[in-house]
Amino acid sequence: MAEGEELIELRFRIYDGIDIAHGTYEASMTVSTLKQKIIAEWPQGKTVTPKSIHDLKLIHAGKVLENNKTLADSRITVGDLPLGVITMHVVVQPSKAKQKTGSSSSLS
Repeated sequence: MAEGEELIELRFRIYDGIDIAHGTYEASMTVSTLKQKIIAEWPQGKTVTPKSIHDLKLIHAGKVLENNKTLADSRITVGDLPLGVITMHVVVQPSKAKQKTGSSSSLS
């Protein structure tokens, strides 16, 4: 870590309300690297599990974060939060190729 690097304390809330990957992250970390960490720490035994970073969407302040941007680029700042911890929501959305299989139904 570079000296003077801004650190941001984050936790990630998944679909069932559990928080994972709580830790301090560098502002220069990319969203895709963050998603890799989330996948690595995904709880075992969940019915919904992401297979790749493309299956995840990170949402902060109502915006979906882009993979190629850093946390600083995404304007993730602590501001005046009382505890200084930012909670992001994690949405698992399987890739479109998987969704198309078996989705043909007839309307009668």
